[in-house]
Amino acid sequence: MLVRYLQVALLVRLASEGARVGLVVLAVDRTRSTGYGGALVAALLVPSVIAAPPAGALADRVRRRRLFHGGCLVFYGTGLAAVALLVGRACAPLVLAVAAAAGCCTPLLTGGLTSLLGDLLPPAALNRAFSLDAVSYNLAGIAGPAVASALAAATGPARALAALGAGAAAGGALVFALPLEPRASGTPVPRPADLGAAAVLLVRDPPLRSLTWASAVGQLGIGALPVACVMLAAHYRTPWAAGGLMTAMALGSLAGSLVYAWRPWGTRRPELTVVVMLFATGAALAAVPWTDSAGATAGGFALAGCCTGPLFAALLTGRDRYAPPAARTQVFTLGASIKSAFAAGGAALAGGWQSAGPGGLVAAVAGCQVLAAALGALLLKERRARVPRPLAERSAGH
Repeated sequence: MLVRYLQVALLVRLASEGARVGLVVLAVDRTRSTGYGGALVAALLVPSVIAAPPAGALADRVRRRRLFHGGCLVFYGTGLAAVALLVGRACAPLVLAVAAAAGCCTPLLTGGLTSLLGDLLPPAALNRAFSLDAVSYNLAGIAGPAVASALAAATGPARALAALGAGAAAGGALVFALPLEPRASGTPVPRPADLGAAAVLLVRDPPLRSLTWASAVGQLGIGALPVACVMLAAHYRTPWAAGGLMTAMALGSLAGSLVYAWRPWGTRRPELTVVVMLFATGAALAAVPWTDSAGATAGGFALAGCCTGPLFAALLTGRDRYAPPAARTQVFTLGASIKSAFAAGGAALAGGWQSAGPGGLVAAVAGCQVLAAALGALLLKERRARVPRPLAERSAGH
């Protein structure tokens, strides 16, 4: 069952990561406008932040989950294919609206899809499953842009984006084969109280609060790293470092996720694992300003990535463990959208803080990870007397 799930996850997440490159390449090819390409990417990504609460609440209440999740993924893939057909041939507002409509399904490609693992697998298998799910994110982040670029070079940008859309739609079709039993009852339209259920949990529940806001503050720093990498490449006069440093970090994260899947640790208190890994990420990045070559800097980025892999897997485990069944998907989708918003904020702040130089910017990113670890520990100090749901109860909830 895990293999089937991972097939879905890889197909849709490869499409999602590749589309960010494919949309820009297509816009430049047909309209010669990088600004239009950027607007298309924004139209695809921004709605996901707004759509996360209602999408998660609806997923938690809908009765036929296979139809809902699979249908949304097919709709996303169809939207990408439609954009591939329309760019340069239809008016820009219409194309942006189509991209935005597809983007509303993005929360179900990320946190929404991950939330299904708790219903597909027995509790004893979840730690390994979340680690391998983290691997799917890493692989998609590494391979998605490369696949999009290779397809565009070989077949043309429009066919490349259409192929990515077809991959996402195929992943959605595979969801129909997953053994997700219909709920006994379901209310298709979430009530206003349902939309705020996860938000309340992320503020009031100590473990979920720690997991959410510590990882979000950490992501504020990680969002600034692409800007720092460009500055480091100029500093070392090594053009490959502009993208190569982030690739090194992604490869380190992939390795860390695989090791954590093989030998997980700290599974009884995943929130503590997140705190420790945030601190370790900051320590690894803190050494980067003291390096004297692009190669050594890449090593520091790879080491930091080795810490982010287990961090992400523990974050997914914690969300599943502490979220009540009635709000599980909403906790996943809202938590993912908060992280994305903080990452975008980090990128914006880095763009206006380039006067600090590459070393100062990386040091600030490292400090952000340490601050996030401290925040996570502080938010846990008010931990009320509670224990994770017993395995028997979790199984019954599935």
